[in-house]
Amino acid sequence: MPQSSRSIIASSADDALKLEQTHVHAIYDQIAPHFSQTRYKAWPVVQRYLESRPRGSIGLDIGCGNGKYLSVNPEVYIFGSDRSSKLVELARSGKAVGKNRFADVGVADGIDAPFRDSRFDFAISIAVVHHFATRERRCEAVKGILRALRPGGTALIYVWALEQRNSRRGWDVGHGQDVMVPWVTEKEGTRTVVERYYHLYREGEIEADVEDAGGRVLENGYELDNWWVIIERAVSA
Repeated sequence: MPQSSRSIIASSADDALKLEQTHVHAIYDQIAPHFSQTRYKAWPVVQRYLESRPRGSIGLDIGCGNGKYLSVNPEVYIFGSDRSSKLVELARSGKAVGKNRFADVGVADGIDAPFRDSRFDFAISIAVVHHFATRERRCEAVKGILRALRPGGTALIYVWALEQRNSRRGWDVGHGQDVMVPWVTEKEGTRTVVERYYHLYREGEIEADVEDAGGRVLENGYELDNWWVIIERAVSA
């Protein structure tokens, strides 16, 4: 097993919620300033997707973190949300990565986000869905993204890949997919280690989740140790 993580599996729905609260929500509030310092550059596929949105388009960034993607295309309107109030504060301030005057940000859960159905031209959800601790909850998160899209709208989703044999983490096929990943901070000589929960997606798995959630994959690929898909709502027969 790679030394950078340990495996864990939620055995019930209650366990999954507790796991997310303890090892996702609480952790990102705790590490928000340090985490934000490491998140400032747009990933290439995300940047291309956002820059290709038509002027005046209205979109969502579900799990926007410090808001690094909100300013990529200043000619679109973006509503951002994140479960971490500390990261939302950074996104609102624009101090971390700059601010798009056509962006608004609020605290919301990735599954229960209070966005109107069928109203958005596009959506992105980058490095978020893999933090839900059961397949059912991950599919619910994808359903929520699809539900927000108007007919013809698309969404871009990124999730961490299991297949990272060439990365410093060393994960690959055969390793456990549900892992705790440490985040290390050092301040005034004190070293603090906390653990974040991730589900590592194997090849083809996010596509299956999208299909089960009622979506259709338009494009897919692998970038920077992540699987990504561009999706739309499937047309009912």
